[in-house]
Amino acid sequence: MHVPDGFIDAPTSAVTGVVAAGALAVSLRGARRELGEERTAPLAGLVAAFIFAVQMLNFPVAAGTSGHLLGGALAAILVGPYTGVLCVSVVLLMQGVLFADGGLTALGVNITDMALVTTVVSYAVFRGLLAVLPRKRRSVTVASFAAALLSVPAAAVAFTLIYAIGGTTDVSIGKVATAMIGVHVLIGIGEAVITALTVGAVIAVRPDLVHGARGLRRRLRLRVNGELVDAPEPVAVPAAARTSRRTVWLTGLVASLVLAGFVSFYASADPDGLEKVAHDKGIDTKEKEHASADSPLADYGVKDVSDARLSGGLAGVIGVGVTVVAGSAVFWALRRRRGADVSPANTGL
Repeated sequence: MHVPDGFIDAPTSAVTGVVAAGALAVSLRGARRELGEERTAPLAGLVAAFIFAVQMLNFPVAAGTSGHLLGGALAAILVGPYTGVLCVSVVLLMQGVLFADGGLTALGVNITDMALVTTVVSYAVFRGLLAVLPRKRRSVTVASFAAALLSVPAAAVAFTLIYAIGGTTDVSIGKVATAMIGVHVLIGIGEAVITALTVGAVIAVRPDLVHGARGLRRRLRLRVNGELVDAPEPVAVPAAARTSRRTVWLTGLVASLVLAGFVSFYASADPDGLEKVAHDKGIDTKEKEHASADSPLADYGVKDVSDARLSGGLAGVIGVGVTVVAGSAVFWALRRRRGADVSPANTGL
C-alpha cells in the first residue's frame, strides 16, 4: 500500500500533505492524554518498531500477489487512536527516508491512507463492537480481528478515491477500485489474524497495557436496603505476581528484532497488493525514481553487503532500532510536555 512518487499528481499530493499535517497536529494533542501514564510511552515506541518489523513479512494472498500488515488497527487498540496515528506515521517516515519505501512527495498520501484512514476506521469499528459484545477480554480479541479486517479494504477505497482525484494515468476508476478492494480484502484477513494474535498475547500477560481493554470490567453492584450500591474494588494483584512492563517491552523488542532480522528472509517475494494492481492496470507507467534510491539501506538491504540474507537481516535490525529510538523519543517528549502542561506552576493555583 506504500504509494511511490509519480502515482498521484502534485496538487493532490500537496492537499493530502495538508490533511496529513492536520491529522498529525490533532494526534499530537490527543496523544498527550493517551500518554499520560508512564507505562504507555515506551510501549508506543515498541509498537512502532513492531509494526516496522512485521511490515517486512509479506505473506502470499493470491497467485503472484502478497500482502503485509498496515498496522493502524493494531496501534490504535494497543496504545490509543491518536498515538496509533503517530506510530504508523513514524514507521512510514523511517521507511520513506531510509529504505526508499513509499515516495517522499507521496508521504502525505501514505500517512493519510495508511495511518489516518486505517486507524480511524478500525478504532470506530472496534469501539462499536465492544459496545454490543460481552465485556470480556475475549471480546477485545474478536473486535480487534473485525476492526483490522475492515481497515485494509477501507485504505484501498481511500487510495482509489485519491487516485480518482489526482491519478497521473488514464485508467478506469472502476477497474482500479475492483482490483484494489478485491485483493485488499484478502490482505485484510492476514492483517486481522496478526492483529488479533498480538492483542490477545498482550492481554494474556498485561491487559492493563492494552488501551482498548481498559474499563472493560463493570463495577459490581450490590443491593443494600433495597438500593443498588457499588461494591468495593477488589484487592489489586501484587506487582511482583504479574509480568513486569520491562519484561513485556524486552520481549516485544526481541520479537521485533527476530522478525525483521531473521524471519523476514523467508517472506514472500511477490509484489504487494498495490504493486500488483499498479503493474496489471498500468498505474505505474509514470512512477518516478525514489529520491532515496541511493540510500545505504534502500530496498531493505545494506549497501555493499553481498550476502542477501545478511544484508536484509542487518537492514531489518537497523530499521527496528532506529524506529524504536525515534518513536520512543517522540512519545517521551509528548509525555514530558503533558507533564509540564499540568504541573502546579501552570494551574494558576
